Amino acid sequence: MELHPKKRIEIIIERVVARRLTDVLDRTGVLGYTVFPAQGGRGQDGVWDRNGLVSAAGHMVAIVCIIDASRLDETLGQIYEVVERQIGIVAVSDVEVIRSEHF
Repeated sequence: MELHPKKRIEIIIERVVARRLTDVLDRTGVLGYTVFPAQGGRGQDGVWDRNGLVSAAGHMVAIVCIIDASRLDETLGQIYEVVERQIGIVAVSDVEVIRSEHF
């Protein structure tokens, strides 16, 4: 089976910003992404848990997409414009996929 190299972008961001970020992914031609609720974790400011939050304002989500490496710089530039002043992280990793045409 042939594998095809791609880039995986993972973004953990406040839920209130998620729609702006998925709009950016749509505009930059990302063919697919998945949004997951983030239940809790540990960051620079310590441990956090969404169960202890009074409102949904502090809820976090993880957005994951896989793209062709040739589109990485443009896509990251657009993502950065949304996340630069927000709580969250962006990570990029190398992945291999079996159906290249999906990305």
